[in-house]
Amino acid sequence: MSSTTFRRRTALLTAGFAAVASLALTAGGTGPHTGALPAPNTVVDAEAAAFGTTVPKTGQGTKASSAGVTCTGANTKVTARTVTRPVNHMLLTVKNTGSRTCHLYGYPALRFQFAQAVPPVVEDSQPQAVTTLDPGQSGYAGVNLSSADGSGTGGYTAKTLAVIFQNRALDFVGSGVGVPLPGKGVHIDSSLRTTYWLSDPQDALSW
Repeated sequence: MSSTTFRRRTALLTAGFAAVASLALTAGGTGPHTGALPAPNTVVDAEAAAFGTTVPKTGQGTKASSAGVTCTGANTKVTARTVTRPVNHMLLTVKNTGSRTCHLYGYPALRFQFAQAVPPVVEDSQPQAVTTLDPGQSGYAGVNLSSADGSGTGGYTAKTLAVIFQNRALDFVGSGVGVPLPGKGVHIDSSLRTTYWLSDPQDALSW
């Protein structure tokens, strides 16, 4: 290779790297503190193609990490059963009956027969992460039906229940899934509370 040819190729490579640096600076603050994705770098892609290499694209793999759908009545089965300990509690179980992983966002909205509003959630029961169910797995919510010491007011026996799911935006969606209640119904009063969706039944019943 002649010295003239060498100098020309060196100049071209230097210009290419300068263009790369210019694009990086003008991409608009794509550093680690901004959260923005870098703009596609056509110069780098062209050089990689010329040398037969592959340049990884920022954001590859995000589809796998965000895989899954919202748990709803369409891809789960919801059951309810009362427990002996703690007293006046009921356990809701949601089983993923679909073929994809689903996410149990937030907490269930419970519509008991004759109830004028959904019960509040026990805020301290909120998990550190969204409860996620692979196909066949179950999630749980504990329901405090009535006070153990009789201090609750407005008590009555409810014979029907509908459970409404939340979506990723934590909005309640739909009119609810009908859930058979055990026996002849359950006694509820003003102490009625529910937990967030949790992955362990004992955790759900500890509130």
